Amino acid sequence: MPAEEQSPRSARPGHLFSAIALTAPGSLLGLSALLHLGGPEPAPAVQALLYGLAVVGAAFLLAWAAEAAQIDVSASLAIGALALVAVLPEYAVGFVFAWKGGNDVERYGASCRPPGAAGEDNCTLVLANMTGANRLLIGVGWALVVLVAWWRWRSRGERRQGIVLGRSKSVELAYLALACAYSLTLPLKQSVSLIDAAVLVAIFVAYVVRISRAPAEEPDLIGPAAWLGGLPRTARRRAVGGLFLLAATVILLVAEHFAESLKETGAQYGVSEFVLVQWVAPLASEAPELLVAGLFAWRLKTDAALTTLVSSKVNQWTLLVGTLPVVFAVASGSLGGLPMDDLPRQEVLLTAAQTVFALAVLVNLELSVREALALFGLFWAQFLIGALVPASAHGVELIAVAAAYLLAGLVLIIRNLGVWRQRLWDGFHTPYEILDPDEPISEAEARG
Repeated sequence: MPAEEQSPRSARPGHLFSAIALTAPGSLLGLSALLHLGGPEPAPAVQALLYGLAVVGAAFLLAWAAEAAQIDVSASLAIGALALVAVLPEYAVGFVFAWKGGNDVERYGASCRPPGAAGEDNCTLVLANMTGANRLLIGVGWALVVLVAWWRWRSRGERRQGIVLGRSKSVELAYLALACAYSLTLPLKQSVSLIDAAVLVAIFVAYVVRISRAPAEEPDLIGPAAWLGGLPRTARRRAVGGLFLLAATVILLVAEHFAESLKETGAQYGVSEFVLVQWVAPLASEAPELLVAGLFAWRLKTDAALTTLVSSKVNQWTLLVGTLPVVFAVASGSLGGLPMDDLPRQEVLLTAAQTVFALAVLVNLELSVREALALFGLFWAQFLIGALVPASAHGVELIAVAAAYLLAGLVLIIRNLGVWRQRLWDGFHTPYEILDPDEPISEAEARG
C-alpha cells in the first residue's frame, strides 16, 4: 500500500471528530460573544472566559494541523512554518498591545495613555504575555514532563531519575543560550529598539538554518494529528489547510477582544491587568503545547517531549520578542523602540534569569527529578514572596527571585565550563551526522 494511503494504527477517524467536537464549542462560544448572539453584551469576565476558550480551541487545531503538515513540506519549510505557528496565539495577544501602544504613543506621547487614565497602559502590557508564557514553559512545562515520565517509570518498576536528551539537542541549547545572553541586556535599557529586534530575529533565522540541516525524520504523530497524517495526500493537505485557516481566523477575530476583556475584568474587580494578561492569556495559548508534551512524556517519548518545549523557548525569545518592537514602530509611525518602565524591565530580567538557571541545569543534557522540582519551586517562589511583601515594595520579589536564579545558574555554569564549551561547539558547528540525533548522550559523555 502506498505510504500516502496508510493510516497510523493508533489513529481512528473518531479521534479527529471527537477532538474537534471538544474544541469547536469553545471557538463557537467565543465567536458568539464577539457577535453578541442571543442577548446583550456579556460581562467582561464572561467575555474573557469565552474568548479564552476560543483561543484554546483554535490553538489545539493549530497544533494538530502543524504536526500533520510535517509530512508534506520540506524540512526547512516545516521548521520555519512550525516555529511561526507555535507562537501564533502569543503573537496575536502581543501584537494587539504593541499596536495599541504604538497608537497611544502617537496620540499622547511618551506617557502612552490619555491624561488621567487609570490602570496599566498598553505599552506596559506588550511584554506581559511573553514573559508569562516563557516562565510557564520552564517552571511548569519542563517540570511536568520530567515528573510525568518519572511517575510512568515508577509504575513500571523502573528507577530512572530523570530525562536524558540526545547530543543533537545541543543545537537548541546553544541558540537558546545565545538569545538568553542577549536578552539579559534588555533590562538595562529603557526600550526594546529596532536594533534589538534585528539581532533577535537574526538569531532566529540562524537557528532555523542550522536545524534545517538535521536529517529528515518521520514525524511521530499522536491522536487527531495521527489521523490527519494517515489521510490520502490530497485530503490531508486540504484538511490541514482548512484547520490552519479556521484556527487563524478564530485567533485573529478574538485576539483583540480577549486582550481588552482581560483589561476590563481587571479594572472591574481591582485585579492588576498586567497579572491577568501575563498569566491568564498564556494559560489559554500554551495549553495545547503543554498537553502534547505531557502526552509524549506519558508515552515515555521523553526526548521529544522536552525538546518540544525547549524549541518553543528559542522561538519565543527570538522571533516573538524581536517582532514586537517592529509592530510598535509601525503603529506609532516612528523608529522609536518599545518603551519599558520598571515593571516590564523587572519581568524581562526575571524571565531571562530563569532561562539562565534552566540552561545551567540542562547543560549535561539531563534533567533530573530534583532539578525539575527546583524549577517548579522557584517558579512559585515569586508568588509566595509577592504575597508577603507590602504593595509599596512591589517588584522586590521579582528582583529577589531573579537574583536567586542568576546566582544558582552562574555557580552551575562555572562548575561546568568545560561541558559548556563542548555544548556550544556542538550546537553551532558540529554536523548533525556526528551529533547522531537518535542516540541519547551518556552520563559519562555529558560529564566530559
